[in-house]
Amino acid sequence: MKKAIKWISIAVGVVVILVIATLLIVPMFVDIQKYKPEIEKKVSEAVGRPFTIGGELRLSLFPWAGIAFSDLHMGNPPGFKEKDFVSVKSFDVKVKLIPLITKDIQIKRFILKGPRIALIKSKTGRGNWEGLGKPAKEAPAKDRNKKADKPESGGGGGLPIKSLAVGKFAITEGAVLLIDHAKGERVEISDITFRLKDVSFDRPVKMEFSALVDGRPLSMKGNIGPVGKDPGKGTIPLELSVNALKQLNIILKGKIVDPATKLKFDLALQVAPFSPRKLVAALGRKFPVNTADAKALTRVALKTGVKGDLNSVSISGGILDLDESKLKFTAKAKEFSKPNIMFDLNLDKIDLDRYLPPPGEKKPAEETAKAKTPAVKKKTDYTPLRKLVLDGTIRVGKLKANNARIQDVYLKVVGKNGLFNIEPLTLKLYQGDMSAKSTLDVRQDTPKSNLELQAKGIQVGPLIKDVMKKDFLEGAVKARVAISMRGDDPDRIKKTLNGKGDLLFTDGAIVGIDIAGMVRNVKAKFGLAKAGGTKPRTDFSELHAPFTITNGVVNTPNTTMSSPLLRLVAKGDAHLVKETLDFRVEPKVVFTTKGQGDAKERSGIMVPVLVTGTFSSPKFRPDLKGMVKGLTDKLPGTSDLKKLLPGQSGGAQETESKPVGKKLEDTVKGLLKLPFGR
Repeated sequence: MKKAIKWISIAVGVVVILVIATLLIVPMFVDIQKYKPEIEKKVSEAVGRPFTIGGELRLSLFPWAGIAFSDLHMGNPPGFKEKDFVSVKSFDVKVKLIPLITKDIQIKRFILKGPRIALIKSKTGRGNWEGLGKPAKEAPAKDRNKKADKPESGGGGGLPIKSLAVGKFAITEGAVLLIDHAKGERVEISDITFRLKDVSFDRPVKMEFSALVDGRPLSMKGNIGPVGKDPGKGTIPLELSVNALKQLNIILKGKIVDPATKLKFDLALQVAPFSPRKLVAALGRKFPVNTADAKALTRVALKTGVKGDLNSVSISGGILDLDESKLKFTAKAKEFSKPNIMFDLNLDKIDLDRYLPPPGEKKPAEETAKAKTPAVKKKTDYTPLRKLVLDGTIRVGKLKANNARIQDVYLKVVGKNGLFNIEPLTLKLYQGDMSAKSTLDVRQDTPKSNLELQAKGIQVGPLIKDVMKKDFLEGAVKARVAISMRGDDPDRIKKTLNGKGDLLFTDGAIVGIDIAGMVRNVKAKFGLAKAGGTKPRTDFSELHAPFTITNGVVNTPNTTMSSPLLRLVAKGDAHLVKETLDFRVEPKVVFTTKGQGDAKERSGIMVPVLVTGTFSSPKFRPDLKGMVKGLTDKLPGTSDLKKLLPGQSGGAQETESKPVGKKLEDTVKGLLKLPFGR
């Protein structure tokens, strides 16, 4: 028995010695160089483009299995001027052979020097990476069915490796070239260096990366691991720091759990304060946004926690600094195929006008030409909104938009299956309050929406001055408005706008029009003589404007204005689609000191005013026919006034020396001296 064991041991020893000797001797006597042309040919056939190895191939088998080569080139397909798609100066890898049998990976060194990849897009939009290799043969139908019937693996049992140790791992002198001939753009990432230290499963792996992006520095360093004895399972800590162009610094800390089975992550992200403008300048590019305030977008910082898995993600403790504004936020999202999103945003203050284009900025000639050419509007696909489930709140302490100053904004939005509700929306502005609720319905191809709004105590004078840079109305407003509309473009919305409302202005004035003066001095107010230098105004104690909207036409049946010496009634339409006005204003002078509380009907002289023209250029003129008719109806013996009007019997045959305008002026002045309304 002992002899048998002895001879078996000797035999095994001899075999081992022979194997080792073979592994040592074969590389010395086998000329691998003669196989290089065959290797180049096979690779070239596989990738479908030229492939060469300029330097020598070196092979070793024991104790380290290794291969080394230099001057590798893989060419571009026809049609590209650049010679190489991929090139490598040198490559050297050595792996311990015997431990591979027991899944113990021991790498003495992995050195890749001078790898260069050129990703190029031609003027026709074709990329040099397209068509790499031969197309895979389609599997027979039976095989496809078998693969389809075969259930997918529910996650592997980790990596098929027991242990890993790497002595030296380095990629140096790397480069990536991005060229787009169609756009005339070129980006070069050069001096790429990537190193790993202490590579094993039971220690943190140290990582260092650096490169130059168009000559500007980019670096990343940190630790990953330990990954544990069962790679792909368990908790893997990580800590990474990224520094870009000496402007941007990002720190990522946290852990990844079970990446090979059911991935989970819990990370903390921090972006140190940086200037987006300086960052873009460091890239040698023009800042893509032209803002009204040149100091906008000069400071951004971010801090947040991100936690989740393959099915959900949550953001907590988020703080975003944007210039002088600070946004605190949280969010959750799940069921990514049918997104279910919850969020809470709390912004202390922001001036949105700073981030808009400068006022009066001219559009480029190309954009102007496109604007003149009517484009065919593509039908909007609302399918993503129909899948979205939304539940969020927004709070803003101070907001400036279009020069309007708003405080204490609160908004609650919920939505599901294409129906979204905003309720409530509350805010404060110009000493008053406003509340609203709104719905957006995209369950059909044509969206529908409605809005209900209430306001009280808002001072319209400073609001109009800030927003419109005009001064035509003063007073405190109380409003109730309910409107509905269909469509998703301005013209369609105007045509389908319907609703009603009620506006009540108190203790104010109409600035720019002196209605009482129009009655007293027709000539001065309607262009028959020069008006006075003082800006005219019509003070009122109450201005009440009920209205309805029917298919884009706003109608007020009985807008009234009251003041101690004047009553006013206005009726007419404002056409939102055509942007035209058609109103008749009937002022009545009353000689009383009683105000709006006096309900007694007062008599007086009416000089109706017609308001026509457009929104941007309204026109005012006296309704002479209406004025004369009102006088002849009230005063006996004044029927001859009709003859003064052009187009009336005798009016066009006027032969006296005084012009018609002068006679009308004298007549109105005389009538105003009468004690009407007392």
